[in-house]
Amino acid sequence: MSLTLVEQLKLWTDTSNSMVFFGGAGVSTESGIPDFRSVDGLYHQKYEFPPETILSRTFFKKNTAYFYRFYREKMIYLNAQPNITHTKLAELEQKGTLSCIITQNIDGLHQKAGSNKVLELHGSVHRNYCVNCFKEYGIDKILNTEGIPRCECYGVIKPDVVLYEESLQENIINKAIDAIKQADLLIIGGTSLSVYPAAGFIRYYQGNRLVLINRSETPYDSQANLAIKADLGQVFAALS
Repeated sequence: MSLTLVEQLKLWTDTSNSMVFFGGAGVSTESGIPDFRSVDGLYHQKYEFPPETILSRTFFKKNTAYFYRFYREKMIYLNAQPNITHTKLAELEQKGTLSCIITQNIDGLHQKAGSNKVLELHGSVHRNYCVNCFKEYGIDKILNTEGIPRCECYGVIKPDVVLYEESLQENIINKAIDAIKQADLLIIGGTSLSVYPAAGFIRYYQGNRLVLINRSETPYDSQANLAIKADLGQVFAALS
């Protein structure tokens, strides 16, 4: 990691009035939550079905009990704590520098760190609802039951997370696009930028301070004004 690059990033964060942070799974890996595509990620672990199949709308409907066995074991990390990236972003929000966090994560760690302006593109494990009557439930309903959790109306309870074959919520998409359009600094971190439509949001940025921070290269590195190949925690610790 080049100190010069981080110094440039610190200058930009110090002088920003409407910074937006767009984060992927790499934001939470340092909190002990595995990502999907790295060597140790969920896609490289062995299950009876591929994780992307288990986490699909079709599988949820046809194999709900198996879905929940996987979901409870591999998608919920209530003991995870915010790391330096989460806490630094919360500080930047409190200073009035950060206008919005757009996250692909469902773990709620940004809110746990104190951030309030969070757009969750893929939902949250902390919210759940009955597919019949739409009554809302917290995470305890999932953790304190076995097999398929059911509503008092006996409808199946579904996590409020976006599964494969499902669309992102239109109102969340619109808010994310508006925030990116108005940003004077856009930092994208911890994501390979390979999942659409979220990866396509980058094209709505109209400024000249586009920063990409990721351990590996992304398809958009050449478009960035600043590309830092490093762990997010290492970069955000240097901003403190």
